[in-house]
Amino acid sequence: MRWLLLGCLLTFLACGYDAHASQSIPDQYPGSELYAKPVEVIPHVWSAIGASAPPGYENSGHNNNLSFIVTGEGVVVINGGASYRLAGALHDEIKRITSEPVKLVINENGQGHAMLGNSYWAEQGVPILAHEDAATEFAERGYDILDRMKAYNRDKAEKTKVNGPTETFTGKKTIEMGNFQIEVISFGPAHSPGDISVWLPEEKLVIAGDMAFHERLPPIFDDTDTAGWLESWEKFEALGAVYIIPGHGHPTNMAQVRRYTKDYLVYLRGKMRDLIDGGGSLQEAYDIDQSPFAHLDTFDELAKRNAGRVFEQMEFE
Repeated sequence: MRWLLLGCLLTFLACGYDAHASQSIPDQYPGSELYAKPVEVIPHVWSAIGASAPPGYENSGHNNNLSFIVTGEGVVVINGGASYRLAGALHDEIKRITSEPVKLVINENGQGHAMLGNSYWAEQGVPILAHEDAATEFAERGYDILDRMKAYNRDKAEKTKVNGPTETFTGKKTIEMGNFQIEVISFGPAHSPGDISVWLPEEKLVIAGDMAFHERLPPIFDDTDTAGWLESWEKFEALGAVYIIPGHGHPTNMAQVRRYTKDYLVYLRGKMRDLIDGGGSLQEAYDIDQSPFAHLDTFDELAKRNAGRVFEQMEFE
């Protein structure tokens, strides 16, 4: 089975879905609101890989990965999508692939591209699962998140409403469905409130969510806990995953996401610690050398913001 899965992943990568993305490509699937057509990463596990650029009208807000598992008894979708219409476009693709009904949607965190499409899935009567911290985040900020999506998505925001999950959990939840054991795991503080990963232990594949980045620079928000993220990372890596579908970017392996997530956080925090210990200022923090990561997409948009936020956080550690 392991060789079959590895062969499938290698075929996937060889068919033009290489390890490098480009945020300059506005749309790879003009016939759909999806940025890219879903592809089978390993048998029965599919992902529609989102743009590596920030969300916008051209990519319909599809800048994260929308994945699904065809279990044999029903489909499990990972991420609600950035809008009602985007979720509907994903469902159209699922129905072309299988006659199995969607039985569960899992939100990877409380961000808009994980939860705003819940309004579509709720209308279909599909249960929606999220970590309780993600549910709280969306309940408190959902209307602001919706307004920001409407600003860039305009008419494509049609019918999108604020719909939270129908079920929440903490720690870990195991789902047995069809031929799959699916573990939904919170490893602790990381990129955003309620971050989770979906682990398939038999297949050694993890749908990592925003625990792991490798083609675009990891964004650091005001509520990102970079110290906690590094602690959570150790638990994430201890899974022993062979195959990784990150929250953004093409499927890859642990070495790649370690290099561009953990190593980036260690690098940036190390530079910032030296600056703070030397009495440096916030203005100097913006000019920290991040050139080893300058080839990643969204570097120009995020590098200076990331530096400023890490400086402000570490001042009080």
